[in-house]
Amino acid sequence: MELLIMAYALKTACARNIIGVIPYFPYSKQSKMRKRGSIVCKLLASMLAKAGLTHIITMDLHQKEIQGFFSFPVDNLRASPFLLQYIQEEIPNYRNAVIVAKSPDAAKRAQSYAERLRLGLAVIHGEAQCTELDMDDGRHSPPMVKNATVHTGLELPLMMAKEKPPITVVGDVGGRIAIIVDDIIDDVESFVAAAEILKERGAYKIYVMATHGILSAEAPRLIEESSIDEVVVTNTVPHEVQKLQCPKIKTVDISLILSEAIRRIHNGESMAYLFRNITVDD
Repeated sequence: MELLIMAYALKTACARNIIGVIPYFPYSKQSKMRKRGSIVCKLLASMLAKAGLTHIITMDLHQKEIQGFFSFPVDNLRASPFLLQYIQEEIPNYRNAVIVAKSPDAAKRAQSYAERLRLGLAVIHGEAQCTELDMDDGRHSPPMVKNATVHTGLELPLMMAKEKPPITVVGDVGGRIAIIVDDIIDDVESFVAAAEILKERGAYKIYVMATHGILSAEAPRLIEESSIDEVVVTNTVPHEVQKLQCPKIKTVDISLILSEAIRRIHNGESMAYLFRNITVDD
């Protein structure tokens, strides 16, 4: 709301361009319709446009297709060069590492990292990755009503419940350093479960790399008590308090690319230089 109010104030003051720098775009996970839920990301894009914004600089949108929700330019910068540099400089013997996707959905991002580092790839697949319960957000509303009248002429096929297979690791992690990559780390239960499985499969060190470290609720305590050796996130979201609670959390500074993007837009220079060496799946 503060951003919308400030943008509207600038619009009414006849500003020529209003550029919003939003390193972590909120509600980016709610970019598709589930059951009868709302697409909150589309709503937010419409509100920003209505308030008067003419350009947005953000970083690592959860889905790149979100840029299509906006009626003005969106520069979706990438944090991967900074995280790759951290792997090469701060992880000892990183050549013995394997990049891990904690779910098949994250496989493309993990493959992008693995190809640029010339490392192996592993994917975790199975029931432990299902952390989102339909009942938590009322998707089964309205509730079932007893003695409800059912139209006898309408016969719908029965919907079979989706069952995930037992959890498995596709790829060899035995005697290797496991590096789990993702874009957002908020509820860490799935990362902790993935770390436990990787430890059982023989990985002797486990790192988690993510762009946006939300780390809400009990995340610092769970990380501290888990098999994860280090969680590396960028400073798109402030997390100083969480770092005090858990020394395993490390920060990579990405202010350089944001400041360069602001400078180039202000001077009317090309933004293509900031997207060099960026793969399609990144």
